[in-house]
Amino acid sequence: MKTAISIPDKVFVLAEKMAKRLGVSRSQLYSTAVREYVDAHKTDRVSERLDAVYGDQELILDIALVTMQTQSFGTKDW
Repeated sequence: MKTAISIPDKVFVLAEKMAKRLGVSRSQLYSTAVREYVDAHKTDRVSERLDAVYGDQELILDIALVTMQTQSFGTKDW
């Protein structure tokens, strides 16, 4: 898909240099950069989505499970 975007001149010059250094087209460089950015931010809304699903539920811990977890720590100082 073709698209037109506006970017600062300095960013454009740096991108041109990097594309040449990497031996890739400008389109490939921008496509890769956007994909990596999107991938890096996939989990940004995980907590928000979990809160939407579980936010109204009261948290009730099983006392036996809490006891076992606490005992598993042992007596050593951390």
